[in-house]
Amino acid sequence: MAWQSPISPGISWYESSIDDRPEYRPLDGSVNASVAIVGGGFTGLQAAYNLAKAGVDVVLVEAHRFGDGASGRNGGQFGTGQRWWPEEYEEEFGLPLSKQLFDMAERAKQYVLDFSTENAIDIEYMQGHMIVAHKPRFEKYFRANPEIAAERYNYPHLHFMEKDETATRLGSARYHFGVYDKNTGHIHPMKLIIGLAQAAQAAGAKIHEMTPATKITSESGKVRIETARGTITADKALVATDAYTEKLEPVTSSHVMPIGSFIGATPPLDNFPPILPGKESVADSRFVVRYFRKTRDNRLLFGGREIYSSEKPEEIGDHIRKQVVEIYPALADVPFTNAWGGYVGITMPRFPFVRQVAPGITTIGGYSGHGVLLANYCGKLYADMISGKQTELELFRGLKVPSFPGGRTFRAPLLFLALSWYAMLDRM
Repeated sequence: MAWQSPISPGISWYESSIDDRPEYRPLDGSVNASVAIVGGGFTGLQAAYNLAKAGVDVVLVEAHRFGDGASGRNGGQFGTGQRWWPEEYEEEFGLPLSKQLFDMAERAKQYVLDFSTENAIDIEYMQGHMIVAHKPRFEKYFRANPEIAAERYNYPHLHFMEKDETATRLGSARYHFGVYDKNTGHIHPMKLIIGLAQAAQAAGAKIHEMTPATKITSESGKVRIETARGTITADKALVATDAYTEKLEPVTSSHVMPIGSFIGATPPLDNFPPILPGKESVADSRFVVRYFRKTRDNRLLFGGREIYSSEKPEEIGDHIRKQVVEIYPALADVPFTNAWGGYVGITMPRFPFVRQVAPGITTIGGYSGHGVLLANYCGKLYADMISGKQTELELFRGLKVPSFPGGRTFRAPLLFLALSWYAMLDRM
C-alpha cells in the first residue's frame, strides 16, 4: 500500500508507481558533525551527498519521509533557464547578469542528468517541452523568444510554433501558439529522490527520516539543532526546508511562502493517441500556470497552482478536472487514478532565497516552481561552498529578495487575494 504523506493531501501517482520506498531510521541520541542539514528534499540530500563524497562528516534530518514534500510530488518538469524568460531578467538586471543566471540553470540541467546517469537512477527522462500562449496578445514576445535565446544566450534549441503546429503537438486547439524546446524535458521526481537518498547514504552521509527539527540556535561558534530524539551539534548548518519551514527559522519563513500545487493523473491514454503524441511536457502562459505532461506509460499528469479551500483528494480531482476538460474535452469521462497536492516555496520576485541567516547557518529555498533543476544544483553548490570553492550561489545571494508583506499572520490571506486577482486576469 502506498504511503500517505501526513503533510500533503492525496497519494501521488509517483508513489503508486514504485515499489515501497526504502526507509531510513530516525535519529537516535545526540550527535556531533561538521555539517548538519535540516530537510531531506533535493537541496538537502544533494548537499549531503556531495559533502560526504568530499569526506565531510554530515548529518541530515527530515521531519517525514524523503519525497513527502515538493521534491517527490512535483510536476517533474525541467524547463530552461530561471523562472522568468531570460529577456525579462535582462530588462531587470542587464545582459551580463542575465546570461550568468541562464548559464547557471543550464549547468543545473546537465548536473541532474549526469548525476542520474552516474548513479544508475532511472528518472524516466523524456525530452521535449512546450510553453503555450492562452492569449493572442503574447505573440510578439513568443516570436522573439527563440531568436533572443539563440543570439544572446547561445541557446539555439527553441522554435516558434504557429497555431497549427501547437494544436498538433498538444492534441488540442485551445492555445494560440507556443515555443518548443527540444533541449529539455521532464522526469519522475520520486525516482530521483529515492536514488538520491541511496547515493547520499552510500557516500557516507548519515541521513534520518521521521526526525523533525524543533529548534535551531547558533552560539559560541557552534550550531545546535534540537529534535525530539536528540541534539545535533555542528560547525555549520543548512536549512533546506523550503515551503515547510513554518516557525523553525523565521528569516526563511518571512521570505519563502508556501503555495498549494495540485495534480491529477489519468490511466494510460492508449485510446487517445492525438493527445501529446510526442509525450512532451507543457506549461502555459497563465500567471497561475497550468502544467501537464505525458508519462512513459502514456498517462496525462495535469497540474494547476490554485489555493483551494479543501485538501480532500477527491475535491482536488474535481478542481483539476475542470481545467483538463477546457483543453481536452474528450477526457471528460476519463477518471483520475490519483489526485494529490503539496506545497511549493515561492519568493516575491520568483527566484531563490539564499542567505546566511545566523553565524554558520545558511538557508536555501524559494525555487518558485523551478526546483527540479535548481534545488538539486543549489544543494551541490552549497557543498562546494563548504569545501572552500567559489560557487554560483553568490549570484542568488546577491539578488534582492524582499520579505512578504503582512508577516506570518497576514501574508497568506494577502497572497490568496493576489493570486485570486491574477487568476481572474488569466480568464479575461
